[in-house]
Amino acid sequence: MRIISGKYKGKRLTAPKKLPVRPTTDFAKEALFNLLNNNYYFDEISVVDLFSGTGNISFELASRGCKEIVAVDSHPGCVQFISKTSDELDMNIRTVRSDVFKFLERTQTSSDLIFADPPYDMPAEDMLRIAKLVFERSLLTPEGMLVIEHSKHTDLSDHEYFSHSRRYGGSVFSFFQYPEEEA
Repeated sequence: MRIISGKYKGKRLTAPKKLPVRPTTDFAKEALFNLLNNNYYFDEISVVDLFSGTGNISFELASRGCKEIVAVDSHPGCVQFISKTSDELDMNIRTVRSDVFKFLERTQTSSDLIFADPPYDMPAEDMLRIAKLVFERSLLTPEGMLVIEHSKHTDLSDHEYFSHSRRYGGSVFSFFQYPEEEA
């Protein structure tokens, strides 16, 4: 995996081969960050990276100056790789080894951006449960955004806070936000 922009632009990171992950492609990641760049100053936001896997998204956010990043994954090898790489590069990424649903049920922190990259074979109902927990528990700031990456065969548009989606090859990013207050 390659860091696209920021302090570590161009740096290649090699995760252990034995990790059970499907990293976001560079093409899709670059498109996602182009969209996010229009909405946020990265050095001013707090982020939670759910199903963080290799840390691909967390490392990109840290390279772009995010100060508060929490990477959540249940696999010990993934958490260990992210922690070790974060320490080596002096990135401020806090890792949490936890089931994502249990984490969302327990955490008390609101974030500006929550990114979730669950396994593509996860049922749509479970992906929508992520959105349900985020909004029921007010885990986003008022201008915050939840982004769920999923297969092009999954449709998450039924959720009340669904905003829009963007497709990049076989990957889709679905965006969820609180509705804008009418003036």
